[in-house]
Amino acid sequence: MARYMFLLWLLWNNNIPGIIQATVLAQVQPDLISGEAGLNTCIQYALEHQPLTAQLKIRDQIARKNVAAALSDWLPQVELNANYQHYLLQPVSIFPDFTNPEGPKREVTTGVVNTSSVQIGANQVIYSPEAIIAGTSAKYYRRQSVQSNKEQLINLILNISKAFYNVLLTEARLDIFLEDRARIDRSLKDAFSLYETGLNDKIDYQRARIALNNKEAEIGGTREEIKASYAYLKELIGYPVSYPLSIAGDSNIAEKARLDTSVSVNPRDRIEYQLLVTNMQIQHAAVNYQRLQFLPTVTAFANYNIVYQNDEFRALYDRDFPNSSAGLRVIMPIFEGGRRIHMLKIARLRLNDLQLDTLNLKSRINTEFETAIASYKMNLKALGAARENVKLADGIYNTIRLQYNQGIKSFLEVIVSEADLRSARINELNALYRLITSKLEVDAALGKIQVNY
Repeated sequence: MARYMFLLWLLWNNNIPGIIQATVLAQVQPDLISGEAGLNTCIQYALEHQPLTAQLKIRDQIARKNVAAALSDWLPQVELNANYQHYLLQPVSIFPDFTNPEGPKREVTTGVVNTSSVQIGANQVIYSPEAIIAGTSAKYYRRQSVQSNKEQLINLILNISKAFYNVLLTEARLDIFLEDRARIDRSLKDAFSLYETGLNDKIDYQRARIALNNKEAEIGGTREEIKASYAYLKELIGYPVSYPLSIAGDSNIAEKARLDTSVSVNPRDRIEYQLLVTNMQIQHAAVNYQRLQFLPTVTAFANYNIVYQNDEFRALYDRDFPNSSAGLRVIMPIFEGGRRIHMLKIARLRLNDLQLDTLNLKSRINTEFETAIASYKMNLKALGAARENVKLADGIYNTIRLQYNQGIKSFLEVIVSEADLRSARINELNALYRLITSKLEVDAALGKIQVNY
């Protein structure tokens, strides 16, 4: 006990608990993004840290292990069987009396009380429908796993891009509100000064106060919206919830939203179409498998047995009686009530169903593209109109503000022009976000969003 107490005192005085705590903290320290993150940084972070990516890797490993398990039928199957048997009542066989053939038959107890055996057997498939189809369709199952994972990652990237730009534009809307608040606050001070000097009544001052209160509420709501938008973006990229994240877009987002509207869609560029083609190839293999069910299964086998027999248990393993065998096994199904014919027809019908799916998918892809490109063109025109409205509203506000200072216009007209300017700027932001979103939808419809997997 004294030695244990001395050891504990030694560890404590050498700050071992602090070392252990520092080691644990170093192990759990999450990987964070330094500085402001761009869209590509967020996407790359998601591909490395999003739980979905880890799940997809696990699913891909499961698919590959399933393929490897199916291909293992081509390798020799070796097994070991051992048993021990003790007769509580030995079997009896009836034999003729060889000394008196004409007399009654004799009852003879056969075998021994204790029997034990060890068997090593090996089977090698020479021809089997299951093994053949496993070999021919293995590459398609691997490809199916990769393409299915790519489809989910592409959808993830699309959602991350939308969430990223939503955060940026919400922050830009907050900036507009803050500028509005500064402008309204200035109007409030001017109205209050005019009220104190007796040049105006308190109505203008009260209207300015109402506008300022409304703006404060909008600012508070927008800040909460930004928090929610960041939370959603963190969820999509797998970022730690308790750590701050800051993003930054390009200097000119609108230029990145430009695209060639004369492009045409090719369904083969879409991962959904590629996955469907792979599924058809797998179903072709399923049809071939049902055809092969009419052929026999041929297997080579070899067995080696060691048998121990004795009436006394203590002497059971004193002597062995080995035997061995080898040969070919052919299993030929002759009649199964028509099951194989029905299964073959079902496989062909499923293949026909997938072939019709390709027609439906081509039509759906074309509809998605036409819808996305129409939305893009409409939003592009809306953005141009919104920008023109911002210029007009800004000019109107500056003019009315100047006329109000000269006593020509009323304060109500100033408030109205401020609201028009704010509305025009918000409409411009909303049009820009819709344009970026529709551009992403066009890229997705064209199959331009790709991921290395």
